[in-house]
Amino acid sequence: MQKSLNVLDFERSLAELDKNITAYESAASERGQDYTAVIDDLKKTRRRLLAEIFANLTPWDEVLLARKSERPYSLDYIKLIFDDFTELHGDRLSSDDQSIVCGPARLNGRSVMVVAQQKGRDLKERTLRNFGYPRPDGYRKALRVMKLAEKVGIPVVTLIDCPGADTNLGSEERGISSAIAVNLMEMSVLGTPIVACVIGEGGSGGALGIAVADRILILEHAVYSVIPPEGCAAILDTFGRDPNRKDEAAAALKLTAKSVLELGIVDEVLPEPLGGAHTNVEETADTLKAALIRHLGEIEKLPISELVDLRYEKFRRLGIYDEIPELDEPSL
Repeated sequence: MQKSLNVLDFERSLAELDKNITAYESAASERGQDYTAVIDDLKKTRRRLLAEIFANLTPWDEVLLARKSERPYSLDYIKLIFDDFTELHGDRLSSDDQSIVCGPARLNGRSVMVVAQQKGRDLKERTLRNFGYPRPDGYRKALRVMKLAEKVGIPVVTLIDCPGADTNLGSEERGISSAIAVNLMEMSVLGTPIVACVIGEGGSGGALGIAVADRILILEHAVYSVIPPEGCAAILDTFGRDPNRKDEAAAALKLTAKSVLELGIVDEVLPEPLGGAHTNVEETADTLKAALIRHLGEIEKLPISELVDLRYEKFRRLGIYDEIPELDEPSL
């Protein structure tokens, strides 16, 4: 049982039980007394409460869970899933954006190109990674290595986890909008298989810049949205332009893994251990690895021309819906 340093509101009762369990275990060790029955009862209560809480998470709870600092990041998964990863640096134009990590690796013996968004854990790394907000240099670097993958004939795997693209003046001056737009265009016709997975936050164009893929996966407690709930609540009259109504905005955005699957935006939701990916990183990595191998195995069987056509059709279908015409009022 991994203890969380960042206790969310809905986890407070679990944290209290963890505290009591630790206290009894310490007392048993220090005093030599047998508290086995009490500890077992507390653990049983915790398991029951954990299942009840996670069966009733709100969309805003899911956002908080996706942002949780203990949650595994891309480099954690790269270490556990891939072999022989070699990081490539620089966009060959401006600089090297550390919020996007790229390079060739081996997945179950097969060569792949990994493109991943990386947040930081402590202040030093968060500053290095720009707090997970990719700059234009990062998207150009990502495209450079994806084009390399196309050239040498290996598939691309992308791991998505960012709150959004960087919008500071420097990024605007260096063309953040065009960098993302070019990635969308180039990925839509990239002549190699692409599998993407949202592992945490899939934030707006920042996520979409590396998410135009043949298969899009999402972890159970990740989120995928056109805008963060706080931003949505702050700009829409529906929520009184009040960012404090973020929980209502989160529900309206349909950003949970279950919702985006129902909307056809992703192809599969990958289960996480009860309590979230951070409670058993190795199990989550094994689940993700198996899914990547399976999906790559399926799409690699298709001719590239057919794969690109299917990718185009996949994204053209997004947002299509049927309107039911209003019925005429019955005449009296």
